[in-house]
Amino acid sequence: MTSPAYIGRFAPSPSGPLHFGSLVAAVASYLDARSHDGKWWLRIEDIDEPRSVAGADVAILRTLSAHHLHWDGDVAYQSTQHGRYQGVVEGLIESQRAYFCQCTRKMIKAAGGAYQGTCRQRGLTAQGNAVRLLVDRPVTRFTDRIQGDVVISDAHALEDTIIKRRDGLYSYNLVVVLDDIHQGVTHIVRGFDLLSTTSAHLTLYQALGIAAPEYAHFPVAAMLPGHKLSKQNHARAIDDRTPLANLKRVLKFLTLWTPECDTIDTCEALITWAIKHWNCKKLPKKAEIIVDQHNRPYHYEP
Repeated sequence: MTSPAYIGRFAPSPSGPLHFGSLVAAVASYLDARSHDGKWWLRIEDIDEPRSVAGADVAILRTLSAHHLHWDGDVAYQSTQHGRYQGVVEGLIESQRAYFCQCTRKMIKAAGGAYQGTCRQRGLTAQGNAVRLLVDRPVTRFTDRIQGDVVISDAHALEDTIIKRRDGLYSYNLVVVLDDIHQGVTHIVRGFDLLSTTSAHLTLYQALGIAAPEYAHFPVAAMLPGHKLSKQNHARAIDDRTPLANLKRVLKFLTLWTPECDTIDTCEALITWAIKHWNCKKLPKKAEIIVDQHNRPYHYEP
C-alpha cells in the first residue's frame, strides 16, 4: 500500500521524558506513516513555555532514536513560530471571525461550566483579554480511521475556542492546527483523549477554508479507568537501555504482537516487521486499555 502524499507527525510537549503512553503514540504514528511510504515529521510542542522542562526535548529525541524511530527533516519548535501564529490571529480578528473575551474560568464555571458567547458583542479591546474564535457552525461529526463515525456533543469542544490566552500565550488548539497546515500534514494518529478536541480543530480548519487531515484515535494507556498515563500523574519514564523490550510491549498494547516477534532481536528488524503488519483499522474501537505497573496491557477485550 503506497500513498506518496502521506505526511504524518509526532508532536510531544517537552514537559518531561517520554513515558509508555507517549511511546505508544510515537510508534503508532510512525508505523502508520511508514506503512504508507509517507513522511514522519517531529515537532516539539513547546508553546506553553512555563511548562517546558529544560533538556526534555533532547531526552525525547534520544528516546526516539534509541527505539529506531527516525524522523524526516529538521525538528520543528513551536516557540520559534510566534510571528506566524500572531498573523493568523490578527487576520481572524480583522475578518470578525474572532473577538476579545474577558471571561475567566471562574466566571464561566459560575455561569454553568461552558462558555456561552458572553463577550461576542461587547467590542472589547486586546488589553488583558483572551481571543476567541467565533464558532457559529461547529463541526460535530467526522469519520475516524479507527473509531469510525464520531459525533461530538461535548460543550467545551463546541464553544467559541480560545486561540490566544489572556497571558499572551497562543492556545494549543490554534497552534496545533496552524503547524499541521504549515507542515502539510495529511494524517494524524493520536490518542483517544484528544477525540473531542478534534471538533475544535476541524472547526478551525473550516474557518480558515483549508481541508483538514484524516484522523485516527487509538486507545490510550491507563492505570485505572479514566486515568491515562501522563506526566502529570508521574508516569514512569521510558528506559532507553531496553528499547527492544519496550517496543515489544508497545506492539502488544497495539494488538500487533505475534509469537514471531519474540524471534526478532533488533529494534530495526522489529520496526521493519511492524511496518509490514501495521493496519490501524484493526486497533480496538475503545477509549483506553488498562496497563499494570509494568506498563503491560491486561483486561483487553477485542
